[in-house]
Amino acid sequence: MKLVHTLDVAADHPAFAGHFPGMPILPGALLLDEALHVIEKDRNLDLTQWQVTAAKFLEAVRPGDALAIEHSAASDGTLRFAVRIGDHTALTGILSGGKGAGGASDSDDP
Repeated sequence: MKLVHTLDVAADHPAFAGHFPGMPILPGALLLDEALHVIEKDRNLDLTQWQVTAAKFLEAVRPGDALAIEHSAASDGTLRFAVRIGDHTALTGILSGGKGAGGASDSDDP
């Protein structure tokens, strides 16, 4: 089952202040952290038992962007996730190594 969670990035988020002055973007590490927190909460998982086996940063997240964080359990036991800004994908990734994927397995990649 694919789950979708929305997240608004506040225009005054402190991470924008120094990353990068005059052209602020959300640091990739913070974007990944936000996605992992959403997955952990939505699926009631302890992600300390999981590994990020792939992450691709494809689009910059700017102040005020509305994000959609999608994640699904794949048939191979991994969790696949994507962070989207409208029709653009900002981040894709795969989590593996946990016991159970927090729901029914499916092959709907986000």
